[in-house]
Amino acid sequence: MTTAQVLAFAVIGIMMVAFIWGRFRYDIVAAAALLVAVAVGIVPAQEAFSGFSDDIVIIVGSALIVSAAVSRSGIMEILLQRYAPNVSSPRIQLIILVTVVAALSAFVKNIGALAIMIPIAFQMARRSNVSPSMFLMPMSFAALLGGLITQIGTSPNIIVSKVRQDLTGQSFQMFDFTPVGLALTLAGIVFLALFYWLLPSRQREGLSVGEAMEIKNYTTEATVGGDSEMVQKTVSDLQKLGSGRAMVMSIIGGDNKRRVPFPDAKLREGDRLIIEGEPQALDAVVERGGLTLSERGHGRHADVVAIEAIIGPNSDLIATTASDFALFERTGLNLLAVSRRDRRFNERLGHIRLEAGDIVLLQGNRDAIGEQLRALDCLPLAERNLQLGAVRNRLLPLGILAVAMLVTAIGALPVPVAFFAAAVIMVATRTLPLRDIYGQLDGPILLMLAALIPVSDSLRTTGATDVIATFLSSISAGLPPFAALAVILLAAMAVTPFLNNAATVLVMAPIAATFASDLGLRPEAFLMAVAIGAGCDFLTPIGHQCNTLVMGPGGYRFGDYWRLGLPLSVLVVLIAVPLLLIVWPVA
Repeated sequence: MTTAQVLAFAVIGIMMVAFIWGRFRYDIVAAAALLVAVAVGIVPAQEAFSGFSDDIVIIVGSALIVSAAVSRSGIMEILLQRYAPNVSSPRIQLIILVTVVAALSAFVKNIGALAIMIPIAFQMARRSNVSPSMFLMPMSFAALLGGLITQIGTSPNIIVSKVRQDLTGQSFQMFDFTPVGLALTLAGIVFLALFYWLLPSRQREGLSVGEAMEIKNYTTEATVGGDSEMVQKTVSDLQKLGSGRAMVMSIIGGDNKRRVPFPDAKLREGDRLIIEGEPQALDAVVERGGLTLSERGHGRHADVVAIEAIIGPNSDLIATTASDFALFERTGLNLLAVSRRDRRFNERLGHIRLEAGDIVLLQGNRDAIGEQLRALDCLPLAERNLQLGAVRNRLLPLGILAVAMLVTAIGALPVPVAFFAAAVIMVATRTLPLRDIYGQLDGPILLMLAALIPVSDSLRTTGATDVIATFLSSISAGLPPFAALAVILLAAMAVTPFLNNAATVLVMAPIAATFASDLGLRPEAFLMAVAIGAGCDFLTPIGHQCNTLVMGPGGYRFGDYWRLGLPLSVLVVLIAVPLLLIVWPVA
């Protein structure tokens, strides 16, 4: 080996050890590895930052924004309530999620299928009171497995089809991948359902002050309008929309008479409801029930924000009510909800007598709300993404995402351009507010990706991949067909994290074809093994953008992936090798 090849292996090896050790955060390790690679000369200085313009970085960043917009729309909560209203078992939820992701990934880009389902995973995790980390990595693995089912499911399948055409004059067809790919996907779903507990429970790192200071329950007031879906429905029907996490405390009729909110009590037009619950549950009840929070408005296109604030000891709001104080008329602020420790309210929101230390949810113009809070001696908490009272479009983000996946499926646009366009359109149509964009982009993840791309590419540029190919050829000489096939499959799995799946196929497919030729065997099973190995990176977060996408939201560490991924990789090898020999005879 040359000096450059030795240095490439050394830098990547030390980097992997640092990742697994976990002493330093992954983006710091990646950045340090890039600097070392430049210093020793295996990455040219002019190429050091080429990773920031790489397609993978664009795809992951855009997918994070698209997923956030879909989540904000509330459409996933509606679908969850409609099609899985009573599913609260984490295992059943996991089976539903991984099955749907795998099925979608067979026909659309797996990154898009995963982006659609991430918001549902968070909703299910909240419902069953488990960490989202239980669902997100298995969903990513299911997306990779689902892509093996059809020719268009993943890039390696498409590339290996072209390689076969160049070698034999005949390409793989759409469903040539299905017998082996479907078997692996079904086995993978069963494995994930049984052994998800191998994953440690993680929480997203770097919680903001607002997220750490979680306010459990708020009390708000909402009106049943004439166009509400809840007219003539029962209190129980309304509370189901919040999955039991929001309760109607009192009903005030249009004649100002109170009614007891029995579960079977009918709701009437004009009823004012005093509702207590968690912020997300209140939002679900108000949004999906078609209720009205306030008759006071700032205009649909005003830059309106909802902020939590604590009433200070010298506030003019103490010992008065929002109605008596004329809060909206004097300040332009809407009182959306109130929270007080160890106290439940059954009076109207505007009639609650406020005290020092109460936490209030206030809605107002972004440019003016800070000064208004100071004038009222209210201390704003760190802003949280509370959507109570926010204007949202339910179908638009899902439609934008569907169009993006359609144009990639028919080849009209490459994936990075389509997803970047989808993200820009969602921002332009106010589906996701401009102020929320950079909070959704996971900076450490994107930096890690951008830094690792030129470092990993050093294996190719220094010729280290040729060393790997020569080594594989030497150890495979004289092996029986099943052993040679297993070597190719394992090698593709090992190389993928460093070359990405498409590059792995381009490097490994000719090697696999040469193996087959030297052994006097047909090449199809070996080419399929390369495609499967390149599409099954379960050991690291860097080999496929799906794994990278869930790393931040799931709070995973670099070393978490092999815990679930290693036994799944072994299962894939044990099933794929005999099936490939049966479906694609090598003799």
